Amino acid sequence: MTISRRTFVRGLAVPLALGAQSRRAHAVGQSEERRQMPATKRIIVFDVNETLLDINALEPHFARAFGDGAVLREWFSTVLLYSEVATLAGPYTDFSAIGRAALEMTASARRVTLSADDRDRILQGMRSLPAYPDVRPGLERLRMAGFRLMTLTNSSPSAVQDQLKNAGIAAFFERAFSVDTVRRFKPAAEAYRHVATELGVRPGGLRLVAAHAWDVVGAMQAGCLAAFVARPGKVLYPLATPPDIVDSDISAVAARIIAVDGERK
Repeated sequence: MTISRRTFVRGLAVPLALGAQSRRAHAVGQSEERRQMPATKRIIVFDVNETLLDINALEPHFARAFGDGAVLREWFSTVLLYSEVATLAGPYTDFSAIGRAALEMTASARRVTLSADDRDRILQGMRSLPAYPDVRPGLERLRMAGFRLMTLTNSSPSAVQDQLKNAGIAAFFERAFSVDTVRRFKPAAEAYRHVATELGVRPGGLRLVAAHAWDVVGAMQAGCLAAFVARPGKVLYPLATPPDIVDSDISAVAARIIAVDGERK
């Protein structure tokens, strides 16, 4: 008997004359073969503020405005807190607007009257933060190893473009993603999954690199892998599963990523 008609199972030609059980076995075998094939390298997605860029550069502005540079930390913690309020309770406003509101709250709590110049120095200073010294060598190492590099930040699209350009590292990144697209601040799962969708991969095809424990938790809960940059004062959340890569700076984290993910072709 000559078989002239054929059907395709998972993209492979299989004769219709095969029984249903045989076709299923054929498909399972091909599926197993595909699982054993090398996967593409994970895409590395970087957080920006405090991971790549050093917000400590703003301390002189806070010292001038508040008489204490350490108020910077109080302000930035308030910014992060109310970005979560915007995500959980609404209304959504962009990160720059929350930064301005948090600055007003910090000044009011400390009974300080901010001049327009002091306020602008702080808020505009967020767009011209320097990169940490370890950033460029680490990014160069990852790019030379064949990894695709992206950023994902709570900052608005225009702000992050200015930040990367002013820090001299924009050329390392293929794309810069902002949570503005989904109107949900990190660590909401939608932010990470949107990046995966845009890049045409599953969340497991992404590895987030961040110096914030909450960002690492969010990425991993969304199905991504993560790497924690343990910069001074930054520690992991002890009630969450730790990521498989933890190291002191971007250069060291890059070496670990290459060792762990570099064999994926």
